[in-house]
Amino acid sequence: MRIALAPLNPTVGDLEGNCAQIAAAGEAARAAGADLLITPELVVSGYPARDLIYRREYVEACARATKQVGETASRGLTLVIGTPLPVDQHDPDAGVANSLVVYRDGECIDYYDKRLLPTYDVFDEDRYFTPGDRAVVLDVAGERVGLSVCEDLWKGEDAGFRWRYRSRPDPVSGLIEAGAKVIVNPSGSPFVLGKGRRHAELLSRHAREHRVFVASLNQMGGNDDLVFDGQAAVYAPGGELVATNDAFGGQTLVVDTGDRRDATGDPLIELADEELVWRALVLGVRDYLRKTGFTTALVALSGGIDSALTAVIAAAAIGGENLTGASLPGKYSSDHSREDAVELARRLGMTFVTVPIAPGESALRQMIDPAFSELGRRLLGAELPDVAEENMQSRLRGVTMMALSNRTGALLLTTGNKSELAVGYCTLYGDMNGGLAVLSDVPKTMVYRVSRWVNENHARLGFASPPIPERTISKPPSAELAPDQLDSDSLPAYEVLDEIIERYVERREPVDRLLEETGIDRAVVERVLRLIRVNEYKRRQLAVGIKVTSVAFGAGRRMPIAQGWD
Repeated sequence: MRIALAPLNPTVGDLEGNCAQIAAAGEAARAAGADLLITPELVVSGYPARDLIYRREYVEACARATKQVGETASRGLTLVIGTPLPVDQHDPDAGVANSLVVYRDGECIDYYDKRLLPTYDVFDEDRYFTPGDRAVVLDVAGERVGLSVCEDLWKGEDAGFRWRYRSRPDPVSGLIEAGAKVIVNPSGSPFVLGKGRRHAELLSRHAREHRVFVASLNQMGGNDDLVFDGQAAVYAPGGELVATNDAFGGQTLVVDTGDRRDATGDPLIELADEELVWRALVLGVRDYLRKTGFTTALVALSGGIDSALTAVIAAAAIGGENLTGASLPGKYSSDHSREDAVELARRLGMTFVTVPIAPGESALRQMIDPAFSELGRRLLGAELPDVAEENMQSRLRGVTMMALSNRTGALLLTTGNKSELAVGYCTLYGDMNGGLAVLSDVPKTMVYRVSRWVNENHARLGFASPPIPERTISKPPSAELAPDQLDSDSLPAYEVLDEIIERYVERREPVDRLLEETGIDRAVVERVLRLIRVNEYKRRQLAVGIKVTSVAFGAGRRMPIAQGWD
């Protein structure tokens, strides 16, 4: 049997465009001689559709679109389409299923409803869907093909939530009992560093233990805060990887189950973390702009590493010619930072403007100092900058960038990294302004690693020379909001900070274990954890950020702002 696995890139709500992709995949599969074409989970509606699933007319429109494309695109093959479906068309209270609908030569021959519904991290499927309760196995070209969807195979093991399904029937066992010799698994599994290896191990184990072929297909592209790697992979009954496509490449994979040649390797395992983060962020930025209707973007260039990497990612995503950088020097900005910002823009071919904030500082001082005097508070600039004056500088920059965004129609990209956001080293209505937080799930140490990797690999990434000035990478990080200010004045080394954040936020480790295993000074750990806790209110107001780690500051981490436990 020849299987085609098409990692399509749907847009939530664009039913016509999504079905056009399915139709095109059908044409390509026929041309390749495929017997079976698999499309991703919920490809008709787009994933995640979130509360659109509550709208009955939306689900019914998805069902109609599925029927139309299924009847026309399944000529000469068996076509599996992911879509939401009403559990009972005549009962609006019966719920909605996360379904696979199977068409062959224009006829609907069966359907399957996802049985295990993840509800943890960014997943909320119990909120939207009713689980299925039956195994479905089809005859395709003389093979018995079992249907499953995403979590039906992972069972929470890839994310540490296996306990959720201890009392539930195993969908895989049900397929094996029904005689499946090939298990297909379309999914919408967001990219997370390290998940590729865990998925490979699970797929290989299923194939080996049950002596079946396992064909896995993930959605491609970015939708809001999530990025999908578009990987397709097939494992033979011995557990060996037969074939896979490239990570984030979007290529359709066509595999004959009679061809037992081993694949050369799994890119989600073999590629360096720096490259995987790079590919995920470039795709996430490109699709966010495209799917929200933006064609240009705007970045505040401070001369620092975060704004530099943000700009380089954006240039790779939409082209430097569609990118505008703005330098916003203040009285504490160094000459080298301004020079580095200019040089970065030149290397990327960006439009570049300079807007000094000194006139705004002077105007604000004249405006607000009388109120400070009346309140018995010290005037702005009377001493070295305090938090109020430092934040005022950041907010002047934020107002300026939003004005440029409003006037040009370009999407403002925020540049803060995960380490800064964790401890509140960011300013509400200042550097947090913008529509997409590109690096919000990238720790500072990884920002440096990706930046160095980009410069080292600039030619194959399409840059004529290393895009980030070396001085930007090598100089100590600083917000430059006070004289001779360095991040290290008030924060531990980023290697230490990032380990605390990873263990506390992502792994959810108890404090005693963190202290015992790292040897980091208790006072340092307690101060960092306090900063993480008290700055939850800031992160709640953060722009949408692209998720690349197991726990991002976003929909998958729902901590209370007012609380007395931590």
